[in-house]
Amino acid sequence: MTEADLKPIPIEQLAERLKPPTFPTPAHERRHRKERLAAALRLFARFGFEEGVAGHITARDPEFPHCFWVNPFGVPFRHTKVSDLLLVDSDGNVLKGDHIVNKAAFVIHSSVHQARPDVVGAAHAHSLHGKALSSTDQHIEPLTQDACAFWEDHAVFEDYTGLVNDLGEGRRIAETLGQNKAVILRNHGLLTVGASVEGAAWWFITMERTAQAQLLAKAAGTTHQISPENAKATYAELGHEYAGYIQFQPLFEEIARDEPDLFD
Repeated sequence: MTEADLKPIPIEQLAERLKPPTFPTPAHERRHRKERLAAALRLFARFGFEEGVAGHITARDPEFPHCFWVNPFGVPFRHTKVSDLLLVDSDGNVLKGDHIVNKAAFVIHSSVHQARPDVVGAAHAHSLHGKALSSTDQHIEPLTQDACAFWEDHAVFEDYTGLVNDLGEGRRIAETLGQNKAVILRNHGLLTVGASVEGAAWWFITMERTAQAQLLAKAAGTTHQISPENAKATYAELGHEYAGYIQFQPLFEEIARDEPDLFD
């Protein structure tokens, strides 16, 4: 290497690999979404978000938008493969797959996907700190930089009535979510959505960690919130959809290398 070889590489060239992919056919895009969905489930297991049969992540089908892919009922997150995923229609029928669908997964996710055509991915799990936060009167406060991703972009669903088995409750959850990226389900847990599976999964992961940080901070003493002006400015940097997509990429690379059987 010589001095002449030391030339700046154009930022556009470096950033090219970070762009969301485009797909020649719906089949290619379907495979991509299913791979990210299976990877997200493995990551949720790694982070300890799984609890029995509770929890589900969905990906809207790119060719049949009234249908979505979801993890099968009773299969551990940590063992779920692409080939295990179920295709479910808006009536709760399993169109592809060998397992039954979690009824709560259908009720919640079908309502969200119907109400939000922009949503590709949705994630819900009974994570420890999400449950803890949901049992208080709190919302996500701008206590940390990461918390600002949810600044004026999450809601609280107050109407807990038991297991979500009724489509009417699913619709109320979707209405409460509105155009936000997340909703705290009071006495239940967290729900996040995104214009990609990657985004939905990342928002859940960081929301759970934000809930943990908030609970720890308040237990430790008096907290100091970021000012509204700075929270808003930080949201502009961290809270948009592409930021969620990018934040998921290192996690995907990690799980894909560690557990390649997820692609089976």
